[in-house]
Amino acid sequence: MSEDKPAETVESTPAEANAIPNGKGHEPGEEITASAKTPPAEDGGKETVANSAQNASPHRTENAEANLPESQEFLSGAEDKKTTRFTDFEGKTSFGMSVFNLGNAIMGSGILGLAYAMANTGVVLFLVLLTVVAGLSSYSIHLLLKCSGIVGIRAYEQLGYRAFGTPGKMAAGIAITLQNIGAMSSYLYIVKYEFPLVIQAFLRVDKPAGEWYMNGNYLVIIVSVAVILPLALMKQLGYLGYTSGFSLSCMVFFLISVIYKKFNTPCPFVDFAHNNTASVMNVTDPGGENNPACIPKMANLNSQTAYTIPILAFAFVCHPEVLPIYTELRNATKKKMQHVANISIAVMYGMYFLAALFGYLTFYGEVEAELLHTYSRIDPYDTLILCVRVAVLTAVTLTVPIVLFPVRRAIQQMMFPNKTFYWPRHIAIAFVLLTFINLLVIFAPNILGIFGVIGATSAPCLIFIFPAVFYIRIVPKEEEPLRSTSKILAACFAGIGFLFMIMSLSFIIIDWTSGTSKASSGH
Repeated sequence: MSEDKPAETVESTPAEANAIPNGKGHEPGEEITASAKTPPAEDGGKETVANSAQNASPHRTENAEANLPESQEFLSGAEDKKTTRFTDFEGKTSFGMSVFNLGNAIMGSGILGLAYAMANTGVVLFLVLLTVVAGLSSYSIHLLLKCSGIVGIRAYEQLGYRAFGTPGKMAAGIAITLQNIGAMSSYLYIVKYEFPLVIQAFLRVDKPAGEWYMNGNYLVIIVSVAVILPLALMKQLGYLGYTSGFSLSCMVFFLISVIYKKFNTPCPFVDFAHNNTASVMNVTDPGGENNPACIPKMANLNSQTAYTIPILAFAFVCHPEVLPIYTELRNATKKKMQHVANISIAVMYGMYFLAALFGYLTFYGEVEAELLHTYSRIDPYDTLILCVRVAVLTAVTLTVPIVLFPVRRAIQQMMFPNKTFYWPRHIAIAFVLLTFINLLVIFAPNILGIFGVIGATSAPCLIFIFPAVFYIRIVPKEEEPLRSTSKILAACFAGIGFLFMIMSLSFIIIDWTSGTSKASSGH
């Protein structure tokens, strides 16, 4: 494990990052020598003093890595008695693998809600919104990388600390926590509703009689304890990186299956639940293709349209993982990492649009908030959809521990910033988080509520607001005055984030209070 190689890699600690003068033009690929003098008071603080004290005594009988604050062990790190440079962490991940890793960070359960989003916006309006959100996500990563290159920090919370002190770090930590708790909840929600259908299909049970092993609530708890918790207790995130390619492969299989099913599903489809046998499943209206219910809408506005932007924002959030992936990138430069981000976003953009389009063209107005659940209305025993369910279940289950790491790190940064790694605390945070998320999943009636609320609050913060305000605060005025084009654009970017947040929350609240929301009640 990593404990056997304590001096293999070095990651900038807050002390090291804060010791780097807030200079100009520092690109990530440059050799930036840390200043030995005491940093300014606003950049230092107790956290810097505590970590500097640790750096002052590199010779220990204990493992050096074990004495680092846990918040800095997100990637393997160690201390070095030499002058620390920003480039002392030598990334070993290739360009291609970094694209896979970031693509996996972007790709999540959000893809299952995109067909529903298209049904409530129309094809053209959905494409416009998807393009806008993808472009804005790429721009926000540019802002994050620019901030990171200037101050030598590759942690989202520490950028917040550098920009606004403790309140900035707390705000970033809370947003990351909410966002990733929402993501984990949506993954476990899929386990709750899809796993029983898989077992039911395998056992060929038409009408479950309440068996415990077909109860989604029990299955979520079993999966959490047997699979997710052991993986979440690992000390380093790197050991979980092997699942990235597999998770993406599962999602590609999902996309191919959705496209295939479009051409093998009659319109309007016959609901399996309304038939006593599967033999009449393929009965279709002779004029089905001319049926108004089978004509795609190019633009559509209704009460559910309010969820589209939050769902899209939720689907593109990868920002807490950008800086760790940047740190692991071989021969890292800001330009190279921006290429990684652009390619990852472009690939996910294509997959998202195809999944939404063919999912929508299969069910039109009948598509549900969770796409896979809609297929069981045609034939719960469909072999292909059964395989897709197993693949998606495996992918989301293995992704939960990866998403849990940034949450634990954020909690560590907020509550125990100067504490060294401590196994009981490491285990306790994971256990409490999983317990809370399980309770949320068991009692939350619908995945749309999770997508809507989290997407309307933390996602705009992480994509739009925080990168922009951090950029305005961190980039020196002598390099870019407040009235420079770049900072004006960043301010407008933050304004878009606030606008998205206010509009989305307002529509969602109105939708809930009107009593017609699908998010406030189960299907």
